[in-house]
Amino acid sequence: MRLFLGDRTSLNGTVNVSGAKNSATRVLAAALLSDQPVTLRNFPLELEDVKAKLSFIRAMGAELTPSPEQEELRIHAQNLSFDDISDFNLPIRTTYLLAGGALARHGTARVPYPGGCKIGSRGYDLHIMVWKALGCEVEELPDYINVTGKLRGGEIDFPISTVGGTENALICASVASGETQIRNAYVTPEVRDLIAFLREMGAKIELEGSSHINVTGNGGVLGNATFSIMADRIEALTWLVLGAVSGGRLAIQNVPLDTMQVPLIHLRDAGLDFFTNSNSVQVGPDCIGPQGLQPFELATGTHPGVISDMQSFYVFLALFANGRSIIHDYRYPERIAYVAELAKFAPGALEAERGKITVRGPVKLVGAHAASTDLRGSMAQIMAALCAEGPSTVDAVEMALRGYNRLPEKLRSLGAQAEWTD
Repeated sequence: MRLFLGDRTSLNGTVNVSGAKNSATRVLAAALLSDQPVTLRNFPLELEDVKAKLSFIRAMGAELTPSPEQEELRIHAQNLSFDDISDFNLPIRTTYLLAGGALARHGTARVPYPGGCKIGSRGYDLHIMVWKALGCEVEELPDYINVTGKLRGGEIDFPISTVGGTENALICASVASGETQIRNAYVTPEVRDLIAFLREMGAKIELEGSSHINVTGNGGVLGNATFSIMADRIEALTWLVLGAVSGGRLAIQNVPLDTMQVPLIHLRDAGLDFFTNSNSVQVGPDCIGPQGLQPFELATGTHPGVISDMQSFYVFLALFANGRSIIHDYRYPERIAYVAELAKFAPGALEAERGKITVRGPVKLVGAHAASTDLRGSMAQIMAALCAEGPSTVDAVEMALRGYNRLPEKLRSLGAQAEWTD
């Protein structure tokens, strides 16, 4: 899909932050642990990753009833099975989370190999470790990962902090027989959302400190639940940064401010004095002082700091700062491929090496033709195209649509003159 944009656009109006992709896709997999109907609210139905996962889950036999107007999804997974699946090509990262529901019912699961953005090493060895620790046998076949066995409680010691591994362990341990200890878990706001949902379904999960989790398994499927997905902190940051530099004024609603404290500190330290109440932000040109945005140096890492998924938006913001900024990425140091494409809008302003991006601002962005390389990089290029003088095109923007619910509709409502073509 290609996006055409005309001259620089000042965005004005109100935008509502959707349910978080990194919670919704995980909670959706956890909903498969119940034989009873589950209702998910504030669910981002238009995300490309959600569409792909829904299609696969429907092929597994689950009944899905979306309500787009209410942004709700009803799931009834009583007949869930991998038996009728013949195509295991699924272009999303969290395929491994589909195993728990099938293992709880049948003692076997055929898991598609994980897809997702190419931003460096993102192996699946820790998921194999989880399944084996919970009593299963794992075989890597050409088309899928075959997992067999009856889930039973165990000891899981992660050698590194891992969001996906923690999520997989929580889902599988909730339906296992007996008690599971999860050590060195990585509990992000989205993982807390998953824990809250599993508890709503009847799972017994205790969190001790910030990284030790005890799960008393149900020994089978869980109960029904109605649950609202948390708002997307990455989308909220995206609108906040774009609202600061587009020249217009944005009112951003449904902002999960309590999950964004450190990222917001960095914005304020850069000279962006935005207005907030309990769950909304107003931002525009008058939020920047007479000396303009200040250059900054920051490092992305783990929550509660600035996470790697936010890296490209600080790089974009630095293009408008008065001086040299440096952004380090210790979590995914290979996440720099998009910089060469973003640099087409800002010739001479960007340099990237493994784990480090240098930005020399301020820059007057110019129209360009860029190609998407990953989800967040694609969104940064769209932001640059909106703020550039002259027409621009961004190819493969379906990557951005993997993580931004109703993006074309939201940009149109804010005044962007955009054309999306297949």
